[in-house]
Amino acid sequence: MKRNNRAKWARMSLLFTLILALITVPYQKADANTINVDASAAIMINGDTGQILYEDNIDEQLAIASMTKMMTEYLLFEAIEEGQVSWDDTVQIEDHLYPLSHQGGLSNVMLRSDYDYTVKDLYESMAIYSANASTMALASHIAGSESAFVQQMNEKAGELGLDHYDFVNSSGLPNSSLDGHHPDGTPADAETTMSARSVAELAFHLLNDYPEVLETASIPFAEFQAGPDETVNMPNWNQMLPGMSHEYEGADGLKTGTTDAAGNSFTGTALRDGTRLITVVMNAGDPQIRTERFDETAKLFDYGFDQFEDITVVEEGQEPEDNTFTVSGGKETEVSVVTSENLNVSTQKNANQDYTLEVVLDEELLNENGELVAPISEGERIGTLKVNFDDPTEYIQGTQLSGVALVATEDIEEAGWFTMSMRGIGSFFSSMWTSLTDTVSGWFN
Repeated sequence: MKRNNRAKWARMSLLFTLILALITVPYQKADANTINVDASAAIMINGDTGQILYEDNIDEQLAIASMTKMMTEYLLFEAIEEGQVSWDDTVQIEDHLYPLSHQGGLSNVMLRSDYDYTVKDLYESMAIYSANASTMALASHIAGSESAFVQQMNEKAGELGLDHYDFVNSSGLPNSSLDGHHPDGTPADAETTMSARSVAELAFHLLNDYPEVLETASIPFAEFQAGPDETVNMPNWNQMLPGMSHEYEGADGLKTGTTDAAGNSFTGTALRDGTRLITVVMNAGDPQIRTERFDETAKLFDYGFDQFEDITVVEEGQEPEDNTFTVSGGKETEVSVVTSENLNVSTQKNANQDYTLEVVLDEELLNENGELVAPISEGERIGTLKVNFDDPTEYIQGTQLSGVALVATEDIEEAGWFTMSMRGIGSFFSSMWTSLTDTVSGWFN
């Protein structure tokens, strides 16, 4: 009950809307009626804010093929960041991966049992050439087995706020292609599936948490040292990169995927004039023509870059209209706040949309009376300044970037017993005086 009261106070007293003269902003999310994208599902988001700019059938769970490797990349970067593995580690290659790496019908670099490969070697072959055996070797190196790694993949998807996903292996291959060596606990005929929305969310987190992934994903061509006297050519499957057949200005990633079930799919990203777009097309175009996924992606990029622009709604250091909030138990009874960074939104160039700004205090920082509680440190986040369109815009789950953090402008130390006692005495006499004046006034009414 106490938490319900606190939430009620927060909603009634603090989740107020700051009407800042109803500024006119252009925005209109596109859908399948706006542009014709030939794909079973497609989505485009702003790569910095997570704002959805285009959507078509984005919640149906479909096979994603090698786009699965984006989660493997995420967990690899996380393991390196946490010191669990390093780029220079020598990776033990399990026996069944040697023949798998020589299967011509699968994307692979040929691995040899008489040669050592590092994490960096195998990562580059995964990120550039979508090498499947390399991916599986990395998964086992990180988690001890691919089965344990698949469990980590699904757990991380939950942590990132994804809604529609089922990871069954680290590579995105159908389990039926693994000659009985599919991860324990997964069906022999299963294939990893996700919704377009969840794929876009995964790409968003990968690019924002580990932007260095683009340093490798953007390489059009590389060579893999398969042995002391053997190299393997690795042209990037992403044909939108510079110098490739479907080169697109600003394209620098991210991951293709192709199986019979997934068709020709692609998660693309491009950066122009400071704006990054992320797109996903699933089972795009003619199944017999792999490059049509890049044609469909180009339609999305063209629409995004031509029709939208990023504008700054609120600048860093800006004070909201009512910028002071009550603090309980502090030497000071109020704290002022400012925005921690610019608040940007993607806006359509030729449509008008009104919006208001709303202050939302972090509920876990409030007491039962809806007040902030001391101590508070300068720069500490205490809430969010959100932008609300009259025609609501939509953001992908887990980003919460429809607003910008509000931070305290000063330290508020916890008050000592003497200060609190004197404050209580003052409050007591103030209430007595109010009661007395109300009584006297009543005599003359």
